[in-house]
Amino acid sequence: MSTPFPFTAVVGQDDLRLALLLNAVSPAVGGVLVRGEKGTAKSTAVRALSALMPEVAVVPGCRFSCDPASPDPACPDGPHAPGTAGQARPARMVELPVGASEDRLVGALDIERALSEGVKAFEPGLLAAAHRGILYVDEVNLLHDHLVDLLLDAAAMGASYVEREGVSVRHAARFLLVGTMNPEEGELRPQLLDRFGLTVEVAASREPEQRVEVVRRRLAYDADPDGFAARWADEEADVRARIVAARELLPSVRLGDGALRQIAATCAAFEVDGMRADIVMARTATALAAWAGRTDVLAEDVRQAALLALPHRRRRNPFDAPGLDEDKLDETLEEFSGDDDPDPDPDPDPDQGPDGPGGGGGQPEPDDGPQGDDTGATPEAGENGQPQPSGAGEQSAVRAAEPFRTKVLSVPGIGEGAAGRRSRARTEHGRTTGSRRPRGTLTKLHLAATVQAAAPHQRARGRSGPGLVVRRDDLRQATREGREGNLVLFVVDASGSMAARQRMSAVKGAVLSLLLDAYQRRDKVGLVTFRGSGADVALPPTSSVDAAAARLESLPTGGRTPLAAGLLRAHDVLRVERLRDPARRPLVVLVTDGRATGGPEPVALAGRAARLFAAEGVASVVVDCEAGPVRLGLAGQLAGELGGTAVTLDELRADSIAGLVRDVQGTSRRAA
Repeated sequence: MSTPFPFTAVVGQDDLRLALLLNAVSPAVGGVLVRGEKGTAKSTAVRALSALMPEVAVVPGCRFSCDPASPDPACPDGPHAPGTAGQARPARMVELPVGASEDRLVGALDIERALSEGVKAFEPGLLAAAHRGILYVDEVNLLHDHLVDLLLDAAAMGASYVEREGVSVRHAARFLLVGTMNPEEGELRPQLLDRFGLTVEVAASREPEQRVEVVRRRLAYDADPDGFAARWADEEADVRARIVAARELLPSVRLGDGALRQIAATCAAFEVDGMRADIVMARTATALAAWAGRTDVLAEDVRQAALLALPHRRRRNPFDAPGLDEDKLDETLEEFSGDDDPDPDPDPDPDQGPDGPGGGGGQPEPDDGPQGDDTGATPEAGENGQPQPSGAGEQSAVRAAEPFRTKVLSVPGIGEGAAGRRSRARTEHGRTTGSRRPRGTLTKLHLAATVQAAAPHQRARGRSGPGLVVRRDDLRQATREGREGNLVLFVVDASGSMAARQRMSAVKGAVLSLLLDAYQRRDKVGLVTFRGSGADVALPPTSSVDAAAARLESLPTGGRTPLAAGLLRAHDVLRVERLRDPARRPLVVLVTDGRATGGPEPVALAGRAARLFAAEGVASVVVDCEAGPVRLGLAGQLAGELGGTAVTLDELRADSIAGLVRDVQGTSRRAA
């Protein structure tokens, strides 16, 4: 496949081109998700696909691209008589902007005309335009949840439904879904991730000669776009003809029982969820055979299908890097290669025991003595194995403990931020809580309020029949309450008082658990750490929870506890972020034992810094990490200064017996 900008210096570009071509051959494969760093020609390759798609025949004048051979019986522009003469046109590629509205995606129904005239005046949306074509979403991981829900419904049912207070419109919406994303900007919601049939990773090459060729071709295109495209026209025509031939051959491709067993065994070996992976692999392997001009699916087709269809389905949490163990894949395919009676070694070497030569007895290795950690020292020991006072020096990073499900922490009050799943907010979706006059186009009609507004004026308007006389001034927009995503800013104490290995491991496990919760609730996250003589912004506010987890994993500990510096740095981060996104409300999660030892008058300075948050009404939670039989309760005092609440690591767990009674919403009552 050729593109206007042949990016030969992009690692994974061959897999990307193959994945796109397989979907062109068999749209039932289910689309492609392209993951990669910025500047790797993801969008360029996707946009080039539309030029290679064969033309489609449509019913003339139909806004919903009905197939004349099999028109949609429920088409809003229909009904169309079967056998209507068709009109050929190129397959469309429709782009869905990340910030699109619901009406832009599914279409808009004129509520005023529907109520007053009884007319279904429907303006089709992007789903109608993409029917029998390509729907492309750039930065698909940043798509709002309500649009993701609509895409999921349309992809599952092959149709789009528009419902407005009992007035509904349905039309067919079958399309090839292609998305591109930069993982650094956040991961994709699992439900939508599974809807993409194939996934491809791309990255820029580090070879200078290949990068030079990219620049040369780009400059040639800029100098003469038409001439550059003409150079590749013949190759594009050849690829287009090959796609048509593969489509014609596809129904004749045979997927044998041996290949099906390999597919099922591979999906089971990699522990993918559900059965969609098996079906996608089968369709992909069949399309691979058709693309190669064969009528039988071979083991190499199954292997390539697994590499494209399984990496994004075998993930278990948002912090696992996608990928596939190719050695394990080859072993599985070899085991189920169709050899029903493998020949075992009939005469094993008696000198070869289960553990190698002379290993028949399995004798234990000599005991080297007590086992410690990697350094051979006790958890609290220094490099020489001698006890080291707390905070005396920097220690290496420790691994986080196993994450757990946390209790819900939310911001008090009702916000108006971006849609999410954490705190209460006024949104376009959710339960209806009231009504108001519409500002601009009416989208969510409050029928009862509209009737109530129109009822007193019926005699003055000359009503004589059973119908209600409704005017624009009577219309009422429904106000709804849903959930928003927040900015969860983690402020983590990495000082010497927190540096005991088991203790810091538990702290990191708790923060990792909260990060998982933030990922599921569509929050932005940031990470501020403090130790030694100051505080650092380890991660500015971002949608990439993966990046926060990586920074947390490598977090070193040691030194004094500059608590005030950490709070002041967090306050600065919130001040800047408030200018960028004033509607997104923050939640500060301070992870500390409450001690303050850095700088002059550390306790008093920390108290003054904490009261800045309380004065501005910033919601906060102090995760109390104090351990030992004697506890000073400093974290609880700090929570009081912040106007927030303190919870222990045990109380943070969702299954905690103690329960999280003192949650963030209780702080608003205490502050009042």
